[in-house]
Amino acid sequence: MYGWIWRHLPGNAFVRAIISLALVLGVVYLLFQYIFPWAEPLLPFNNVTVDEGMGAATGGVPR
Repeated sequence: MYGWIWRHLPGNAFVRAIISLALVLGVVYLLFQYIFPWAEPLLPFNNVTVDEGMGAATGGVPR
């Protein structure tokens, strides 16, 4: 897939590298601005359980 993209980009190797960098940055931007915020409520990472045996009085250190 990456070879196909590289072959279809215009210009020499330097121009292709700049365009490839711009494409990667664009994809990362789209992921962080639209995809990750949309998917966050669907992921179970907020369902955290805390062990009751580790109280604040001990500073989280077991006795």
